[in-house]
Amino acid sequence: MGYINVGAAAKKWNISERSVRNYCRNGRVPGATQDGLVWLIPDNAEKPARKQRSGKIPTDVISRLKMEKEAGINGGLYHKIQIDLTYNSNHIEGSRLTHDQTRYIFETNTIGVEDDAINVDDIVETVNHFRCIDLVIDQANYKLSEAFIKQLHFVLKTGTSDSRKAWFNVGDYKRLENEVGGMPTTLPAKVAGEIKALLKDYNSINKKTLDDIIDFHYKFEKIHPFQDGNGRVGRLIMFKECLRNGITPFIVYDDLKGFYYRGLKEWKHEKGYLRDTILTCQDRFKVHLDYFGIRYND
Repeated sequence: MGYINVGAAAKKWNISERSVRNYCRNGRVPGATQDGLVWLIPDNAEKPARKQRSGKIPTDVISRLKMEKEAGINGGLYHKIQIDLTYNSNHIEGSRLTHDQTRYIFETNTIGVEDDAINVDDIVETVNHFRCIDLVIDQANYKLSEAFIKQLHFVLKTGTSDSRKAWFNVGDYKRLENEVGGMPTTLPAKVAGEIKALLKDYNSINKKTLDDIIDFHYKFEKIHPFQDGNGRVGRLIMFKECLRNGITPFIVYDDLKGFYYRGLKEWKHEKGYLRDTILTCQDRFKVHLDYFGIRYND
């Protein structure tokens, strides 16, 4: 995946550069990222559709999330997912930001710190994760692709201390061997081939089930394609694929982290551990869907 500047995007979409900047600033161009004062726009990004001015409030998950995101509605499902999914997924990976701090960053784009030191990367990755969720919502109806997976990683890790390391490939596969939970993962030279094969097998399934999505997640984490950020990218993919396939989405909650890790470790031999953990996460998420009057499949 490559990137183009505002001028190239304006010419491609036949609109003014000012309109392109406004689209980027308002989060309407999936994957657009700012490098200083310059906007970098994915070369495959499409011109944002015009906002709907009126109509009934949608009751399906994807339409509701898109509507609330575009309208900038606070206190709805989109608002809740941004905070809860970001907090839990980052906390699983060791972030020290609290739920309240995560909410404060999302709502005010500032951070309040009292008598404590906070890792700058925790803040940067929190803001980046908000943008990853926007990307997931915008691309929810599209087939899962290698370019999209790399784009998620690029957005998540841009501006972090890792991104300044010469050997760290932001938005691309790892260069150095790594382990997860003390277990070896796919060697860097074999990652691209294994990801392509995994996507080919997964996308060949016409009607995907929750088990298919979990199985993809297990195999993705086993490959561990990136130097860092694999867990968060993997959980974002699960959320997206649930949306795309009409399956009730879920958040892997931090207090279930031990069960989640055990389930991943045992999935190949015993699928019940991880499946039951995910079903518990789904049940928790259904409570929010019920509250907001949104339909879901039992």
